Amino acid sequence: MISSHLPPPDTALILVDIQNDFLPGGSLAVPDGDAIIPLVNEAMALGAFHVIATRDWHPANHCSFAANHPGKEPFDSAIIGGLPTTLWPTHCVQNTYGAEFGPALDQSRIDYVFSKGMGEDVESFSGFYDARRKPTLLGEYLRETGIRQVVVAGLATDYCVRATVIDALSYGFPTSVWLSACRGIDAQAGDIDRAVAEMEAAGAVAVRARSAVSLLALV
Repeated sequence: MISSHLPPPDTALILVDIQNDFLPGGSLAVPDGDAIIPLVNEAMALGAFHVIATRDWHPANHCSFAANHPGKEPFDSAIIGGLPTTLWPTHCVQNTYGAEFGPALDQSRIDYVFSKGMGEDVESFSGFYDARRKPTLLGEYLRETGIRQVVVAGLATDYCVRATVIDALSYGFPTSVWLSACRGIDAQAGDIDRAVAEMEAAGAVAVRARSAVSLLALV
């Protein structure tokens, strides 16, 4: 899914999971999640970023869905792949409306889309991996495209944004997380703050620019 405009070669804006199921009315809505869309649209319109979007693209029998664990409810815990994992409402099932990007998002400016969470038996958060065992090739794509630094925005701060930021750093890219264009779940009070602290401890720069123009001055 490559757009016709020519992106600049240096900085990638990674938009994490701005999908209907994570927006108001969705099955796993992130509070105030739609508030980030005008900001990221503004950033894309500047033409200063190579724009990449990630998306959850789950099979209906995905292991993270509570519906696939008899006796379990959303937000219960289960052991998946030997690790304790939160179970979720069914969300972002392949080829459903919930898995589509939000209609207000300007998809015409997205240069490439990477799907994740396609393996039925492994949970996945990071845009760099379709489950930790299998890279999505996002890292290789960034290198081949000549990207030197990364800015991450999207949903949710304390899950997929956090994981994507940390993996971008592990691939060697200087990485900023645009907090004004992120929203989190905060299932346990303080989860968002802890995620931000973890990203900063890993080497990310937390940016709180309230406009795309001011973002450019900080990255």
